[in-house]
Amino acid sequence: MRNILASCTIILALIIAGCGSKSGSDSPSPASAASSPSASASSSAPASSEAPANVEITVQAPDKNNQADVQNFNDKIARFQKAYPNVKVNTTDWAYSPNEIGIKMAANEAPTVYSAYATDGNFLAGKGWIADLTGLLDQYAYKDQFNDILLKPYTINGKIYGIPDSGYTIGIALNKKLLADKGIPLPPMDWTWDDFLQIAQKVSDPAKGIAGIAVMGKGNEAGWGWTNFFYEAGGDVQKVENGKVTATFNSDAGVKALDFYKKLNWEAKAFPESWSLDWGGAVGAFTQGRAAMVYVGPTDAIVSALNNGQGKIEDFAAYPMPSMEKGGEHVGVLGSNSWVINANASGDQQKAAFDWVTFDFFGDAGLKSTEDSIKQLKDQGKYFVQRELGYWKADSDYGLKMKAVYDKYDNVWQYDPQFFQYAVGKPEAQYEAQSYYAAMTIAVQGALSNKNADSKKLLDQAVEKVQKENFDKVKVQ
Repeated sequence: MRNILASCTIILALIIAGCGSKSGSDSPSPASAASSPSASASSSAPASSEAPANVEITVQAPDKNNQADVQNFNDKIARFQKAYPNVKVNTTDWAYSPNEIGIKMAANEAPTVYSAYATDGNFLAGKGWIADLTGLLDQYAYKDQFNDILLKPYTINGKIYGIPDSGYTIGIALNKKLLADKGIPLPPMDWTWDDFLQIAQKVSDPAKGIAGIAVMGKGNEAGWGWTNFFYEAGGDVQKVENGKVTATFNSDAGVKALDFYKKLNWEAKAFPESWSLDWGGAVGAFTQGRAAMVYVGPTDAIVSALNNGQGKIEDFAAYPMPSMEKGGEHVGVLGSNSWVINANASGDQQKAAFDWVTFDFFGDAGLKSTEDSIKQLKDQGKYFVQRELGYWKADSDYGLKMKAVYDKYDNVWQYDPQFFQYAVGKPEAQYEAQSYYAAMTIAVQGALSNKNADSKKLLDQAVEKVQKENFDKVKVQ
């Protein structure tokens, strides 16, 4: 939900205004790590009996309007070139776009390394535009500490084409206090649609203005939110065959997911009476204690509830999406970016680009940056909330070091390790995702407006619309 989340970031910034220049969650990246060369375990050039070849690489620069990121980025360049004096680092303001990358590659203008969407691994690798990084990763000391969830979108036919950056998997942010007030026990992490429905129904209290679930029924968010349940039912948005993109979300899985939405609304009465909420409205309802649950990246909702609401750390929990049936997968929409390297770059350039991306990974710089953020928030009387997915595994050596940093402070909210045990991420549709969400939003609104609505008919109409107006116009190269 790339465009939606760009807007959501602005909304969330308004919701948690007053947190200062640091956010209340951790999302360390190469561009945001802190200062000195000795701060990073990977910040020194390898010893060699031969002078390394002089190479130039072009790397993606951060948004120039974000001065903090620009300052950190320039600092990283200086530290990197001190460690690797044979490498000249050039920069570009170009950010990846699936509609522009083909032109860039044809003109030999694509940067050496750039950040690409989780959805586009097969597309980029299939075109031969990104390098196979398996060999470089096999020689990398910290390969086994990378987050498997974020490696998966760029692992294709046993080869790895992307280096994880950061991401999220949609789950459920839950207000434990609202459940306790109603005498409702917490569910297990391995919960189901039935558990979810029963809790939402029991905790809902329309007389007090409390909904079981803050559903998103407005804008493309409605289609995006519903997609999580569609994925859990085993659905796929589209298939790509013989250069053609075909909509497939009017399947049995689609009917099951839309019928479940109707059941939550009309039978359980778990949604707000005014269900036409966008992302900010849903997170706001959770923040204000007007909804017991909301399905988003749980970090976003919890950081808002803690830093703008009246809650305490012990009041909130994060759960994976409930499985459709017992024993099923807990699938949520996966949003992530990975660093990819231009396949047209020379071997020396590819190695230099790999060293650039991983320069501050798994070292003290990221730990220090996180601890500085925690301290700053504590001084402001604010809370720090762990991010869902960093580039590292939670149980890796580096993950344990990061947890040791969290454990030092009483203003840090942390995920239950079982969240990562059960949560499964599935990327968004590769082609015309926003158009799909828009078409599906009409279907969702139809189901929430009319309890007698025919789910299959609504889905067929949505498929017909997006197929004719969008998917048929896609040219798969």
